[in-house]
Amino acid sequence: MNKNVHTFLACEADYSEADTVLFGVPFDGTTSFRPGTRFGPAAMRGESFGIETYSPYSDRDLVDCSIFDGGDLELPFGNAEKVLELTRDYTAQLLRDGKCPVMLGGEHLVTLGTVRAVAEQYPDLHVIHFDAHTDLRTDYLGEQLSHSTVMKQVWNLIGDGRLHQFGIRSGEKYEFEFAKQHTDLHKFDLNGFEQTVAALKGKPVYFSLDLDVLDPSIFCGTGTPEAGGITFKELLDAVLQLHRLNIVGCDINELSPHYDQSGASTAVACKITREILLQIANKGA
Repeated sequence: MNKNVHTFLACEADYSEADTVLFGVPFDGTTSFRPGTRFGPAAMRGESFGIETYSPYSDRDLVDCSIFDGGDLELPFGNAEKVLELTRDYTAQLLRDGKCPVMLGGEHLVTLGTVRAVAEQYPDLHVIHFDAHTDLRTDYLGEQLSHSTVMKQVWNLIGDGRLHQFGIRSGEKYEFEFAKQHTDLHKFDLNGFEQTVAALKGKPVYFSLDLDVLDPSIFCGTGTPEAGGITFKELLDAVLQLHRLNIVGCDINELSPHYDQSGASTAVACKITREILLQIANKGA
């Protein structure tokens, strides 16, 4: 593992010393509306130097953390299954080496690659999913591998009662009906998150953040903006609880930076990524 020359803010530890590994999966081959998430990881690395390493929210600093940035995976565009295989293999290597994987997407389908590896390592895995969309479709236009089906594929891996969904405000009717029977779905906001954190204490947890959970007035740089989302402060307050969980993997996805020429969406993504990294680095504290 060689250090990436273009790193996210302060993620410059040597691989052998790092507890957490950041890496990008710049794939948007199944995007159903506006493409562009393949540019998300690079934009976040470049713009991350516009924020400070120190967080006044948690009174912690990235320079005190051991985080390695492995750069972006090289991907064969047009072959979703191969992308998932490469993502799974890379994540599995990190887990074998005792690292916590933090992935920057990319569209949300790439989460399936990391979860495949993490679920093999932790058979009792729980997944916390923040999103505007259910992502529980069986298929999208006949394709079972899609960013619209990713959480159904995750459910296939982990089963009932282990998928906890928050902020959901869009999806087909049958997806919501499926969720009533099989997932722990919280519509519209993050109400109930604190209780979920308490219930999952000590259990292995994967955290998947689709940034379109935020209202598009705050985060418009995404492929499928959905009105009625949460505020940055609501998301931040939830993220600041992650250190109470045994986070064994994480992703931040669905930034399409060129849909927000102001750069504000990328700045939001960078800041919330900083907070997530700090929480993971200090889990149990």
